[in-house]
Amino acid sequence: HVAHNTMTASWGGVGFMWNKPIAIAVIRPQRFTYEFTEREPMLTLSFLGEEYRQALTYCGTHSGRDENKISKAGLSVAFTDDDVPAISQARLVLECRKLYTDMLREENFLDKSIIEKWYPAKDYHKAYILEITHAYIKE
Repeated sequence: HVAHNTMTASWGGVGFMWNKPIAIAVIRPQRFTYEFTEREPMLTLSFLGEEYRQALTYCGTHSGRDENKISKAGLSVAFTDDDVPAISQARLVLECRKLYTDMLREENFLDKSIIEKWYPAKDYHKAYILEITHAYIKE
C-alpha cells in the first residue's frame, strides 16, 4: 500500500465537468497532505458522520508530519479496490483521479475581500479538479 495521510477539509464541491462526475478540492501547499496529493495520481475524499466530529477536529489540528494522527484520532485506514487509502469509518468515500490542478492566484480574485479575509498571509490554495472514479457507500 502507498503511504498516506489525511486532512480535515470543508471547502470543495462536486459536480459534472468534461462529461465526467467531478469533485473540486483545495489544499494549501504547506499542508503535509499536499505532498501526497502532488505525488499520487489518485486520492479519496472520505465523508464521516457527526459522531466523528471530535476525530475530525483532532485531524484538523494535528499534523501527520509529527504523529500518526489517524490512529490517535481513533480512526483507521482501508484501501479501495484500486488500492487508494481512505478512512474506514467514512459513510461515503469518493475515489478520485486528478484531472487538472492550478494555484489560486491573487490577480484572478474578482472580489478582493476574499484575499483580505482568507489569505492575509498570501498562502493561497492549490485547486484540484478530480474525476470521481468510484463511490463507496456504507449501508
